[in-house]
Amino acid sequence: MALKATVYKAELTVSDMDRHHYHTYPLTIAQHPSETTERMMVRLAAFAFNASEQLEFTRGISTDDEPDLWTHSLSDEIELWIELGQPDEKRIRKACNRSKQVIIYLYHGRSAQIWWEQMESTCRRFRNLSVLEFDATAISQLNALCDRTMRLQASIQDGSLWLGNSDGSVELNLQVRQRPE
Repeated sequence: MALKATVYKAELTVSDMDRHHYHTYPLTIAQHPSETTERMMVRLAAFAFNASEQLEFTRGISTDDEPDLWTHSLSDEIELWIELGQPDEKRIRKACNRSKQVIIYLYHGRSAQIWWEQMESTCRRFRNLSVLEFDATAISQLNALCDRTMRLQASIQDGSLWLGNSDGSVELNLQVRQRPE
């Protein structure tokens, strides 16, 4: 018998002072049986950093043809492709060829550093690719914010994200590994 996804509901209020974007998003997040809570919360943080009316979660981890999050244009072209973790070269190439902008969020601390050392020259070939790394210590604290029904506030200023609820908050900073020129 196949395991089913665990469904989470989140009301995410985003106050992004960097982009002057302020909106509340009612989100339904399906956690794949093989996905950790930490990874699911990283998807939520990536959503907050890139929040827009068009941004949507995909089938994600169980689907090779789709990223974790994406945005489509009105003509159904992929505008933004967001990957989590440490994709291989084939997946990066596919994403960069199919989308106008690609963002990879790394979040595994030392293994992310090793991945970057191995993939840096490959990533540098793509002009539409950003590689950003979350601080591993902050990521481990995200589990405390997770609940089946969440009311979260995301405040973004100067590239830092404060994600919290009524019980506490976590500051997430990004280290820029690569940005398009």
